[in-house]
Amino acid sequence: MTTEEKIKVWDIAIRTFHWSLVVLYVVSYLTGEDESELHNYAGYAVLALIAFRIVWGVIGTRHARFTDFIYGPKKTLEYARSFLTRQPAHYLGHNPLGGYMAVALLITLFITCWSGVEYIGSKGQGPLATDTGVVISVARADGDEHEEHAEGDEFWEEIHEVFANLTLFLVILHIAGVIAASLVHRENLAKAMVTGYKKQGPG
Repeated sequence: MTTEEKIKVWDIAIRTFHWSLVVLYVVSYLTGEDESELHNYAGYAVLALIAFRIVWGVIGTRHARFTDFIYGPKKTLEYARSFLTRQPAHYLGHNPLGGYMAVALLITLFITCWSGVEYIGSKGQGPLATDTGVVISVARADGDEHEEHAEGDEFWEEIHEVFANLTLFLVILHIAGVIAASLVHRENLAKAMVTGYKKQGPG
């Protein structure tokens, strides 16, 4: 494979977005049980990246735009069938399945982060902090009292946990899909997201 047979697909903005998101996701996942400031700030940063990706998906370079990789059901089904035959159609940008995965990850990441902001806001922390959260005193068996937050707190916490787990499932599926597509297309897709270059045609 010579350099002439490759073409620049992923711009520096997309590559920086992608790997920054990877790092921030790992940080937020590893600090999730701690409810630490690091976890919160990682979530804020992910929201900022998602906002950038939405804007860049509209005004960015060709293969960064949503119009380049969001296909209809017919095209997506055709690609899925061709993939199973190990002779899939070649796409310079995201293939139809990869495009839907990218959108799904953006959605689940957004809901995960936003519900996290709402959750800490209901506890009087973060940019959405309010004084409307209801705090009740609960007597323990030993006679002491401790404070518990009421239902609004629990609602956002549950949403946060559900979508955090769903996002993790999609991340695992995404990694598996990248490995499978790399093998079938005989092209290192992870490396392409580092260099920006992909094959110009089918391998």
